[in-house]
Amino acid sequence: MKNIVLKAAAVASVLAMTAVPALADDWLNTVKRTVASKQTYPRTAQMRGEEGTAKVKVYVSASGKVERTELVATSGSNTLDREAEAVFARMGNLPAPPAGTSSVVLPLTWKLL
Repeated sequence: MKNIVLKAAAVASVLAMTAVPALADDWLNTVKRTVASKQTYPRTAQMRGEEGTAKVKVYVSASGKVERTELVATSGSNTLDREAEAVFARMGNLPAPPAGTSSVVLPLTWKLL
């Protein structure tokens, strides 16, 4: 009987480990869509023809609250960099990370069409 319980626990552990990457990918894709829906193109940057990609590290609590952000790579435009950090202040909470407290680096891109 003890052997069966241990095997069941091992199978559950393997299933949990294989499910977590899928959950993490789903969570990251949801976060990217949420951020993209709140991201704006500052009018002054548009008028100046400024484009670029900023990378922002976002620290997210287990409940999905954005604890803080950190600009880790500049877009080359001060206006776009400010927007990259401001978007998280406007959005409130993100979906709760599947593994509890988390941090992720997100690229935010502005391109004139």
